[in-house]
Amino acid sequence: MPPHILRIDCPDEPGLVHKITGVLYNAGYNILNNQEFVDLDAKHFFMRTAFEGPTAPDRVVSYLEQILPKDAVVKLMATERQPIVIMATSETHCLGDLLIRDYSGELPAVIRAVVSNHEKLKPLVEQFGIPFHYVSHQNLERTAHENLVADVLAVYAPEYIVLAKYMRILSPKFVARYPQRVINIHHSFLPAFIGAKPYHQAHERGVKIIGATAHIVTDDLDTGPIIAQGVIPVNHSHTPAAMVQAGRDVEKIVLAKAVKLVLEERVFLHGNRTIIFE
Repeated sequence: MPPHILRIDCPDEPGLVHKITGVLYNAGYNILNNQEFVDLDAKHFFMRTAFEGPTAPDRVVSYLEQILPKDAVVKLMATERQPIVIMATSETHCLGDLLIRDYSGELPAVIRAVVSNHEKLKPLVEQFGIPFHYVSHQNLERTAHENLVADVLAVYAPEYIVLAKYMRILSPKFVARYPQRVINIHHSFLPAFIGAKPYHQAHERGVKIIGATAHIVTDDLDTGPIIAQGVIPVNHSHTPAAMVQAGRDVEKIVLAKAVKLVLEERVFLHGNRTIIFE
């Protein structure tokens, strides 16, 4: 029986850890790892527990729902690789990094397919034996193009969609189809330099660090809950093009980290913030 992950998100009250671990102990399960956090201002409790046992924990959720606060959100899942679809445009660094990590077993994911609005990435993707879908946006309104993309996604039923430098703004209607399930990489240390050409914005501002931010996609551009960030130093000698080149390394590292955190069920959304158990 593979280990399971238990996630609990609920109003705080005394004795929650004792109650939760007691249910697992009394049912004969062994706790492998446990992390919890209380937002004292919001009086809200978060907990992630990895546990194992000889039988499937089918009744654990129902037992917990009886003893936890009324608005508790309880989620239980096996530690299995989750299906994802990657969307990209024409840049190879983030997509290629995810493909290599998946090939080497570093990602707890099954990459079902790659979708792109350009054909350039097809040879790269097909080297890994992964289906590639070219969905052109030429001569199409955004809604029509997104409907075609959604039709492809429906075939693969991904748990998450990863935007690996997908350089098109998604409409609120499209995002609503996959609530809290779209992960994006933005090439700046948000909230600085939202939108297009952030490295050019950074150059004009004369910054001394540049970075990348992986976040959950929401209706508002580049403002969703942040999952992971990274920075590297730059100086006056860096042109915008040099910043773009230097930034590629941090972009792919940050995106891969974010995808892994999400797929391992380590990310809790808390308003527009995240609670992350690393």
